[in-house]
Amino acid sequence: MSGFERLSAYQPYALAALRIITALLYIEHGTMKLFEFPIPQGEGGPLPPLMLVSALLEFVGGLAILVGFLTRPIAFILSGQMAVAYFMAHVPLGFFPAVNQGESAILYCFIFLFLVFAGAGAFSVDKRNA
Repeated sequence: MSGFERLSAYQPYALAALRIITALLYIEHGTMKLFEFPIPQGEGGPLPPLMLVSALLEFVGGLAILVGFLTRPIAFILSGQMAVAYFMAHVPLGFFPAVNQGESAILYCFIFLFLVFAGAGAFSVDKRNA
């Protein structure tokens, strides 16, 4: 067995690290909209309905992904949210993601889509109930 094949034993932990770090970064987008923390996002005042739904998905969905609760269905919803966000907010600004600042939306979309198929990994509520 080669050195790289031995790394397979750590796959559930690497998956958990990806899930946890992604969730922490994603939650921050929700806290910026909902609580103006660590900085405000938007123009201040009450959030428009679509932005409120987005903020709640980012915050509550991010918390669920963080602890690995209902990871697959929530990751599916969040992946779709990021696809919609990319096409609604970024594509009108230009075709290329580096130009329209849509790289993070694309990355979140595909990381969440990966979690739909891979599951939560180690250190998750889902794993505890399995």
